[in-house]
Amino acid sequence: QVQLVESGGGLVQPGGSLRLSCAASGRIFGINAWAWYRETAGKQRELVAGISSDNSTNYADSVKGRFTVSRDNGETTIYLQMNNLKPEDTAVYLCNAAIRLRFNKPYQSLWGQGTQVTVSS
Repeated sequence: QVQLVESGGGLVQPGGSLRLSCAASGRIFGINAWAWYRETAGKQRELVAGISSDNSTNYADSVKGRFTVSRDNGETTIYLQMNNLKPEDTAVYLCNAAIRLRFNKPYQSLWGQGTQVTVSS
């Protein structure tokens, strides 16, 4: 079974840090790009950060300079280092990847189940 599993969420005080991980498992031929999104009740899902196959990255303006997305050498896990966290960063963080199951199949979007991040004193 192909899946993405996030971990690393939790409760942190304002100004603190957390590191999220997202691991891909199962029979995957390739992964083209990854992204972290977040969602809160009543708000549209927001793109937080993305990293492509050439390791180029992009960030939402609200997290630039505070969050860093990276990928491991095996290219099956990505991370989101979140520093100087603010209460408005509270959300469920979801991992997304464009995956290909076979060499002759198109890329498809895969989502993880999400991990809760709460920033509060």
